[in-house]
Amino acid sequence: MQALFIILGALGVLIPGLFIVSMFLPATVKVVRVRAIPASLSVVFDQVNILRNWEKWSPWLQVDPKIKLSYNDKKSGTGAGYQWISRNRKVGKGSVTITASRPYKQITIEMQFMESKATKGYFRFEPSGVGTHVTWGIAMEVGRYPAGKIRGLMLDKLIGRDFEKGLENLEKLVK
Repeated sequence: MQALFIILGALGVLIPGLFIVSMFLPATVKVVRVRAIPASLSVVFDQVNILRNWEKWSPWLQVDPKIKLSYNDKKSGTGAGYQWISRNRKVGKGSVTITASRPYKQITIEMQFMESKATKGYFRFEPSGVGTHVTWGIAMEVGRYPAGKIRGLMLDKLIGRDFEKGLENLEKLVK
């Protein structure tokens, strides 16, 4: 009986504590990874701007070789997009659409994973001494509720490694 009171007392402190902490957490979570890729700006940009090229370097498309992809009519640049369906829980279903493409500078995308809200993402390209500096980032709205904000804290750990793997794959592809 005493153990039950200890557990209830701990929950009575923990739950309000998490609620108070979540009030100070941001409603938007960002994940960003940067990599210097020893290849020309145009080569790296085209690997991202032409969505069919993502099959060669995207970390998520490599998880499930049986993934079903369907592309829209536009092959590259603003308006290009694709949808996927996978039986693999880590991949699920979703879509990617390029919402803006500024040649050799930036590509802005909108991604939808599973049944979540659309997430804004981007790729930035800058010439550097070794080739091209590529920045891959997203900004995801996690809402104002405590559970969403606390889950948002884990987003970097959940997809940050995938971004690193994707940029590594991109580098291997263009070398």
